Amino acid sequence: MHNIRLPFPRSGLYAITREAYRNEQALAEAVAAAIRGGAAVVQYRAKASRDPLREAARLLAVCRDGGVPLIINDDVELARRVGADGVHVGKDDLSLTEARDVLGPNAIIGVSCYDSVDLAVRAEAGGASYVAFGRFFPSKTKPDAPCAHLETLSLAKRRLSIPIAAIGGVTAENGGQLVHAGADLLAVIESVFGVGDPCLAASEFAPLFEHVGRSERPVSPPAL
Repeated sequence: MHNIRLPFPRSGLYAITREAYRNEQALAEAVAAAIRGGAAVVQYRAKASRDPLREAARLLAVCRDGGVPLIINDDVELARRVGADGVHVGKDDLSLTEARDVLGPNAIIGVSCYDSVDLAVRAEAGGASYVAFGRFFPSKTKPDAPCAHLETLSLAKRRLSIPIAAIGGVTAENGGQLVHAGADLLAVIESVFGVGDPCLAASEFAPLFEHVGRSERPVSPPAL
């Protein structure tokens, strides 16, 4: 695995890919457009990809060109093989400890915490780089996922020092209330990649983060 080169951002748009693109080139162009529009971090989500290693390697190059980290959803081994900046894990994936053992001390590791601040506190204590809560609104990607609450973000903000991401049906119109409640990053799939122009769509989130610069206070890898 390559040495991790990019830190996780303290705030901003967290763009997560969708699988509706006709080929690798179209996906890469969409991700590049989202980065031009202001995405601060990209997650590659490949539940049914034709060639995940090839696509991830292509997106890593796009993200390097754009100066943003690439996170792999769920697949720790893919993250290791491609040399991505890190991985995001949920309750059904490898544990945080196992992911850290595979990817090393410098990897970005995010953890899904759903609606549980206690789970997030344990994740931070275990060396997570960031945590994610959600879903907050109706979601096309995970329509049956349990709901999370704004109060969870507020409580998490008081108890955590690592960045907090909010996910689930997030749009430029409803994202402000999540940021106000305590979210540092807004994780978005459909509202960026489910529209015609990912660059324009991503740029519409920028005003929600104007109080904190995109590259301000990047997160250093945990010292383990």
